[in-house]
Amino acid sequence: MNESHGTSAPSPDLWAWTETFVPESAAAAAAREQAAGAGLASVSRGSASLLTLLARTVSARAVVEIGTGSGVAALALFDGMAPNGVLTSVDPEAEDQVHARRTLLAAGIPSNRFRLITGRPLDVLPRLSDGVYDLVLVTGDKLEYVEYVAQALRLLRPGGLVVLEDVLWSGRTADASNEEDETIVIREALEAVADSEELTYALLPVGDGVLVAVKH
Repeated sequence: MNESHGTSAPSPDLWAWTETFVPESAAAAAAREQAAGAGLASVSRGSASLLTLLARTVSARAVVEIGTGSGVAALALFDGMAPNGVLTSVDPEAEDQVHARRTLLAAGIPSNRFRLITGRPLDVLPRLSDGVYDLVLVTGDKLEYVEYVAQALRLLRPGGLVVLEDVLWSGRTADASNEEDETIVIREALEAVADSEELTYALLPVGDGVLVAVKH
């Protein structure tokens, strides 16, 4: 009988190796370094490579990003999107979007391929069209994750993907004794995805945890 090797958790060194296995472009590396200098968080290299893969898998032409951040995630999405694809990114922080705009333009992304909308996502998202988006990336306010899942279901076309970042929340989500507000809401968002009859999903230990779900 062959011995199974599929149930052991990866060591920190192995986890780090998987996170950096896919090479990062010079533009992404520069954007990540500049974001760190500005005190902005970025998705991990593993998460970025996953975003590129997912965007390419669905030949994404219309993408919504909830939480603009540093622009590193947007670069990863553009690496996988169709040549004429357009990204709509929503964030309440105008300064973050200024940084992201510089990042995208510096990487050669034409300004007509992205819309950076400054505003509270739950005010902006209802104004976007139903059922026309290929991918919705959720990286915004953790306290609004449940509402973001509901909005993503409305926005996505059949076969479209919703991607939730940071759902392991540095291990707090799986710690039943942790009752912090953000942890509770992340758990509720995961349950909302799991309970939806419209979604098939997987929870991936990439970065700080990525939940990927496809709309039926």
